[in-house]
Amino acid sequence: MTETLPNCPQCNCEYTYEMGALLVCPECAHEWVAEAESQAPALALVKDSAGNVLADGDSVTIIKDLKVKGSSTSVKVGTKVKNIRLITPVDGHDIDAKVDGFGSMYLKSSIVKKVL
Repeated sequence: MTETLPNCPQCNCEYTYEMGALLVCPECAHEWVAEAESQAPALALVKDSAGNVLADGDSVTIIKDLKVKGSSTSVKVGTKVKNIRLITPVDGHDIDAKVDGFGSMYLKSSIVKKVL
């Protein structure tokens, strides 16, 4: 196990160690919280069905008819969805979007194609 801890932010010492939830520098005695460096969780790279990288605010089109629970109609192929938002995957769905006529729903990146 070769876990590398970050250098001290005050003196740049490389011999930092963990003490509970804190990181400690043995040279200058500076203590800091390890989570402070990564406040926002990083999202994995999300790609559409064609391999294009998706980002928040992109527009996509649906490439497959989608049955919607609780509705007698389905989202048709070619439906354009604007201003998508990438989320932490929920049951394989990694896009949150508003689809015209259906409202807010989660989509899988494998059934959309980025509008270039």
